[in-house]
Amino acid sequence: MPKNPDIKKVLLIGSGPIMIGQAAEFDFSGSQACRSLREEGISVVLINSNPATIMTDPEMADVVYIEPIKPEIVERIIEQERPDGVIAGLGGQTGLNIVSELADRGVLEKYNVYLYGTPLKAIQETEDRDQFKQAMQRIGEPVPQSKAVNSIEAALELIDELGLPLIIRPAYTLGGAGGGIARTKEELVSITELGLKRSRINQVLIEESVLGWGEFEYEVMRDANDTCIVICNMENIDPMGIHTGDSIVVTPSQTLSDRDHQMLRSASINIIRSLGIEGGCNIQFAVKDGEYRIVEVNPRVSRSSALASKATGYPIARVTAKIAIGMALDEIPNDVTKKTPASFEPTVDYTVVKIPRWPFDKFVTADKTLTTAMKSTGEVMAIGRTIEEALNKAIRSLDVDMYFGFRDWNPYEIEDLLTTATHERLFAIYHALRTGFTIQEISEITAIDPFFIQKIQNIIQMEDTVSRELNDENLRAAKQMGLTDKEIGKLTGKTREDINDMRRSLGITTTYKMVDTCSAEFAAETPYYYSCYEEMCEVEPTDRKKVLILGAGPIRIGQGIEFDYCTVHAVTALREEGIETHIINNNPETVSTDYDTSDKLFFEPLTLEDVMNVIERERPWGVMVQFGGQTSVNLALPLKQELERRTDLNTIILGTTPEDMDIAEDRERFNKMLQKMGIPQPDAGYAISEAQAMDVAAHIGYPVLVRPSYVLGGRAMEIVYDENDLNRYMREAVRISPRHPVLIDDFLEGAVEIDVDAVCDGEDVLIGAIMEHIEEAGIHSGDSACVIPPQSLGNYVLDTVRDYVKRIALALRVKGILNMQMAYKDGVVYVLEANPRSSRTIPFVSKAVGLPLAKIAAKAMMGVSLKEQGYKSEPMPRHVSVKEVLLPFDKLPGADPILGPEMRSTGEVMGVDYSFGLAFFKAELAADNQLPLKGKVFMSIRNEDKPQLLQVARKMSEAGLELIATSGTAAFLKEKGFKATITKKVHDGSPNVIDLMRTNDVGLIINTPTGKMTRKDGRRIRRAAVDYSVPYITTIQAALAAADAIEAMSKGELTIKSIGEYHKEMDT
Repeated sequence: MPKNPDIKKVLLIGSGPIMIGQAAEFDFSGSQACRSLREEGISVVLINSNPATIMTDPEMADVVYIEPIKPEIVERIIEQERPDGVIAGLGGQTGLNIVSELADRGVLEKYNVYLYGTPLKAIQETEDRDQFKQAMQRIGEPVPQSKAVNSIEAALELIDELGLPLIIRPAYTLGGAGGGIARTKEELVSITELGLKRSRINQVLIEESVLGWGEFEYEVMRDANDTCIVICNMENIDPMGIHTGDSIVVTPSQTLSDRDHQMLRSASINIIRSLGIEGGCNIQFAVKDGEYRIVEVNPRVSRSSALASKATGYPIARVTAKIAIGMALDEIPNDVTKKTPASFEPTVDYTVVKIPRWPFDKFVTADKTLTTAMKSTGEVMAIGRTIEEALNKAIRSLDVDMYFGFRDWNPYEIEDLLTTATHERLFAIYHALRTGFTIQEISEITAIDPFFIQKIQNIIQMEDTVSRELNDENLRAAKQMGLTDKEIGKLTGKTREDINDMRRSLGITTTYKMVDTCSAEFAAETPYYYSCYEEMCEVEPTDRKKVLILGAGPIRIGQGIEFDYCTVHAVTALREEGIETHIINNNPETVSTDYDTSDKLFFEPLTLEDVMNVIERERPWGVMVQFGGQTSVNLALPLKQELERRTDLNTIILGTTPEDMDIAEDRERFNKMLQKMGIPQPDAGYAISEAQAMDVAAHIGYPVLVRPSYVLGGRAMEIVYDENDLNRYMREAVRISPRHPVLIDDFLEGAVEIDVDAVCDGEDVLIGAIMEHIEEAGIHSGDSACVIPPQSLGNYVLDTVRDYVKRIALALRVKGILNMQMAYKDGVVYVLEANPRSSRTIPFVSKAVGLPLAKIAAKAMMGVSLKEQGYKSEPMPRHVSVKEVLLPFDKLPGADPILGPEMRSTGEVMGVDYSFGLAFFKAELAADNQLPLKGKVFMSIRNEDKPQLLQVARKMSEAGLELIATSGTAAFLKEKGFKATITKKVHDGSPNVIDLMRTNDVGLIINTPTGKMTRKDGRRIRRAAVDYSVPYITTIQAALAAADAIEAMSKGELTIKSIGEYHKEMDT
């Protein structure tokens, strides 16, 4: 049936900040849905708190609200906008939860807002574990034996009935948060306690174990006419017991018999029909020996939906949005073929492998065991003609410099890594095979199907073959199995260049196949490619001027969705200039890898060889490396050198030259440039040995800030306080960046840190915004909240900052984006670093001031000056914008929730209002750190911070909050005239602050760590705050900001306005 003509305006709810379990896939699906609805003439109102998304761009929806995604905020937007309805299934778990809460509160009924697409009953039946079990039993679909409970006592009663181990699954949570596997009574108690806390309805499902069964997923679509299709099925290489987001996944499924596939397909259609889901849905099965159990159903677009979309080319979110407004599958055209309807099931003639990207390099103390609670931050996808090829491509897409033989474990370590699932188990299987374990032995230990272990054995056999004899046949076979020139060179004692020249001389070059949804039955209109080493190539290069943009790869801490935002904006800018634009990227969650973002998409690893293969085939005029974060920046110099070596290619690197980028990245050369310009910088020295480091640090004086060159996210950046600390650091850091010196800086304790994003065209400089950090210097800029415009910096400081930015931009001959970080202390502005590339603050600045900086920069790189683009002066907003970060500690048991110079956050939110206090309150609300307006605040403050605590205590007391503190802090407060109740220190026994958190008797924790190492008490308090979902603050600067916010909220009300309205009020 055609679109419902009564639908004029629809509310879309975004998913909020990037977090473990909910990454960029919802920006991809939300953006696709916005376009899908608007092309049907429907007005779209969007709410999302994440400024780093494409979907929050003003042109993506008719009205965009960058506001906290909370029921009371959404209700005010509904009251203002009066949409006809809301679509719940496109905003991840956040969207489902909010719509459920709005329905429970009667808001949807009050404003006559209809729920389009999947009905509320279906959401409740899939999210409420007890209702789900009953729904499956009604239609005869088998589920594991289980019971939903609301207390620890009820959970313990199930041990006798179900036995151990038990699976704990909280209701209405994301990425398995709060769940786990309990193998003992004590584990059951601790996991159930946390699971009940995390569940919106205080419910967990206690489920019999199906650990070790095979895990399969079916992506299914249904319309209101009851037409159902299966888009694809996926097989988790890892068995049940590991969250699917942490599993290596292959599609199509490899080990299912046709009988089993038809059985699961029929069950999937039976389930989606019985639940009444309209649009896309994901169904997870556990399978063993011809039996199956339904594990769960996601009645929404999900992480797996994004993978299925990119793996098949079928635009699930786009079709889901059209179904929601009444369209039938056979009325919706397939945008890839332009000839077939969306009711045609996709077919594929290739293999896709997904591997997660974990953050354990940033959290060395975290528990690395993979369980039912997700821990990865992102993922990569690779397409190949065989599993072996796709697996090798996926491994190098991870951008962690790993390959199968990269470790040297002994047999005992290998057996441990096989027994306990971690992020290294795939590599442990390789080494186990190398050291004599049989395929069957490994399968029995890991519960991984022998089929997949055989594929790794095939790679080993190929490595052995090519190392024995390198000839035309073996080289071609090795390339077809996904081995790189560099790996083959290592196996044969040759260089990468030797192998590259040899294979090209033999005519062994990449060909590209098209992802077309139909196994080439119909010609695809949307060019979307993957590489292989077969004869026929489906790429048809044009004669147009073209540019290749390098993407950012998987989302990880330090390099998130912000860089995909910049990539997409660069594509848009070039297409506006009539340039044919190509992207190379490997992240299935992103907008940049959507089928229609660029003129051509190459779904490939971001390595020198893979990028050069695309250049060799397409012969682009230029390559842009500025927008893909450190991944693409690190390719700049190698790419330039390879292009110079290849005299048959005329491709150039656009924008700031690799040589000038290298000056900024190389700490020693950059500091010499600043000295010549007379621009202050912290006292610093360089070292490539421990002895040198000791001398430099002694000269500067401790504490010092140490950091290597060429890293992102403060990797291996640390504040060290003595020689022993520095000795340990040097041993680690030199391994990370062996060819570059380590920079040792005077640590500017107590300084205000400043961030600036600007664009330079080689002659003029446009400053987008100056940001003042809320946390002091020493906290990584990516983890610090920041504010536009600055709140405490005078005109002299701001003018000095502007002067330094302009002089340095011109000195580095920047063409494109420049991000600079500075610090202000005792009347002096110090320059810390300059990054001539896109930064993680570009989207925030763009949304705060209404300037599309990445688009402006891309055009400047193409020679369109700032004057020609019409940009002259720095914008001056009347509103205040605060960026706050989202930290992943709740998903990483064992990690200490403390901030420092190494970045830890996964995502960001934005709060906008007319005062700093209200904007900060909004930002904290959006980051799930709701500041209390009544109740108790706990304080345990180091001595250095106590003078500033007085202002915090005054504002919070005046707002009506009750202060509780440890003895030292309480004595200080009482001496200054404040009333504070003393609570015991943790090591002194109960009752202490952890007991108060456990009983929901405290609303905010302020705990600033003592000395260079965190005391045991402090760590336990911070960890408990995370586990019991109590907002916590670890710096006095953030405490001051929180006090301002609480004071502002006690006297005023939040402004709810679209971001476009704020922009209209601005002065420029």
